[in-house]
Amino acid sequence: MITLLARLFIKNPKGDKDPAVRQAYGILCGAVGIFLNLCLFAGKFIAGSLSHSIAITADAFNNLSDAGSSIITLIGFKMAGQKPDPHHPFGHGRIEYVAGFLVSVIILLMGAELLKSSFFKILHPEQLTFSPVVILILVASILVKCYMFLYNRQLGKRLDSAAMTATATDSFSDALSTTAVLGSTLIAHFAQIAIDGWCGLLVGLFICYAGYSAARDTISPLLGQAPDKEFVRQISDIVMAHKEILSLHDLIVHNYGPGRVLISLHAEVPADGNFLDLHDVIDTIEHELRDSLNCHAVIHMDPVCVGDEETSRLKALAQDCIHGIDKTLTLHDFRIVTGPTHTNLIFDVVTPYDFSLTDSELTALIQTRIQEQNPSYFTVIEVDKQMV
Repeated sequence: MITLLARLFIKNPKGDKDPAVRQAYGILCGAVGIFLNLCLFAGKFIAGSLSHSIAITADAFNNLSDAGSSIITLIGFKMAGQKPDPHHPFGHGRIEYVAGFLVSVIILLMGAELLKSSFFKILHPEQLTFSPVVILILVASILVKCYMFLYNRQLGKRLDSAAMTATATDSFSDALSTTAVLGSTLIAHFAQIAIDGWCGLLVGLFICYAGYSAARDTISPLLGQAPDKEFVRQISDIVMAHKEILSLHDLIVHNYGPGRVLISLHAEVPADGNFLDLHDVIDTIEHELRDSLNCHAVIHMDPVCVGDEETSRLKALAQDCIHGIDKTLTLHDFRIVTGPTHTNLIFDVVTPYDFSLTDSELTALIQTRIQEQNPSYFTVIEVDKQMV
């Protein structure tokens, strides 16, 4: 159904990278979600009233909350598609993450309410009324929710949408909860065992976990998560494809929402190269990153000495010293300043975030290790954190 509607209402439905297409898909899926969830609420509310089942009634109101979640998703995509303005120069794409977080909060609230209702039903069990109509409604609801899970998950991955992924998680949890409700209804009728409340309790716990997982996945990009390794590899491949670039470091990826990515990095170039030619190479790389990865790139040139034997020898010495401390440590921006009484070794050291030594402890240890080789060597070290 979504594919058919996309062909009817979305121009160029395969243009996933186009912000207008992403927005159109979000609005379409939100509208379809509202319609289907309202239909499910009406059907389950009738089924719950007929059977006197707290689990079915709670499941009905869960679908009503899902309609509200779809409204949030729809509004989120609409707002995220707004153009940049003076107050938000990088656009409004992160609103998608906010929408996904609100959906997860609703999931958690519904899970908590279902836990409360189920606990009451355990203390005060009631005899359920069995009806083929009730069974038919529950089976139809499971099928609809499975369909909603599949299309939201597919589009969530395809469009890199946190809101759609959260909605897919919600739909999957709903399908499982309704399956459990159906099972408890059949067991209550055929085995005469009152497990309606216990079933609701288990479903509530599962929904709460699903809400927690969805919240975690949407909060992470809002806080500023590490970039995807494949994205980093693609950046590195494009940059290092130019023979003038010796290496890259200090890569930072700023995510302002899907399709709104700003990256910055340092590219090491030969210090004896032609400045204008190297600047032209950097401009070319920035344009290639923009065209290939749909991101805005800012590259800083770091000139480094190449072919100088003394610089190469001391750089190798420094590398051996830091690798003797920990193999994960790396250095960059190495240069030397020589004088009549001593030589300064100036470089940056990159450490993991969970490194066991503090920055001051590490720099002191490196200084000691290098001066063990020659007391006239002094270090000027800047400690960086491993961004990717």
